[in-house]
Amino acid sequence: MASSLLALLDDIATTLDDVALLSKVAAQKTTGVLGDDLALNAQQVTGVAAERELPVVWAVGKGSLVNKAILVPAALAISAWAPWAVTPLLMVGGAYLCFEGFEKLAHKFLHSDAEDAAQHEALTKALKDPKTDLVAYERDKIRGAIRTDFILSAEIIAITLGTVATASFTTQLLVLSGIAVVMTIGVYGLVAGIVKIDDAGLWLSRKSAAWQQRLGRGMLVAAPWLMKALSVAGTAAMFLVGGGILSHGLPAAHHASEALQASAGGLAWAVSLGFDAALGLLAGAACLIIVNLIGKLRATSKR
Repeated sequence: MASSLLALLDDIATTLDDVALLSKVAAQKTTGVLGDDLALNAQQVTGVAAERELPVVWAVGKGSLVNKAILVPAALAISAWAPWAVTPLLMVGGAYLCFEGFEKLAHKFLHSDAEDAAQHEALTKALKDPKTDLVAYERDKIRGAIRTDFILSAEIIAITLGTVATASFTTQLLVLSGIAVVMTIGVYGLVAGIVKIDDAGLWLSRKSAAWQQRLGRGMLVAAPWLMKALSVAGTAAMFLVGGGILSHGLPAAHHASEALQASAGGLAWAVSLGFDAALGLLAGAACLIIVNLIGKLRATSKR
């Protein structure tokens, strides 16, 4: 009996070791999605009253947990009964990341600052209008953020599933569940901090100590730049992660990347990143063209 117990403990320890290793790998691979996840979710509460920002973040965080409670069992079912679907799903997720990243770039270059300013002004006027139903507006914000989270969560779960596809069911369950919980707490904890950084800066700037005032003013100046930095980092990560997934899934691209890395010597890592980014940009452009063509064809067919 003692030997059986020791064997069981050894199995548990081995499983936990595998879980820790695979969780670390999965976390590294899904980190690319997080920059955009943070920026998107922080932007979702823009326009919400300051005292309602944290309740909105909390509501979206709960919705995110519900999303992952749906996605994790779905991922486990796919791994158990349709393991052949893991790679295609990863490829679709990678292509979507590239598309979303390129769409952001296209929006930045195809839409003027005046158009964005006009949209912001229209939103501000709507919020100041006493006829505007703020409860309905907040509810719409939350629903929109949860829909966005579902897409990003699906990408995270798909990437994680690809990491643990050959592991045991127990390891898959623990890694997927662990990543789902940690990512949700991490993302929405950081989002809560990001959306309140300006309030914290304002509070500190009104303190009597000079160092607190300087820190507060610095936080107020840094807040908009932090959002911009997160958005830029998130967009870049979309091309790197999406391009990396496509590079590993397409044999021709994978061999080309390996050949370039072999000839680069000590700069192989930079060549790999550059190749993934270039492939991500090309894939994103192709996806955007296809989506726009489909949209035009549908619009034409409805006339």
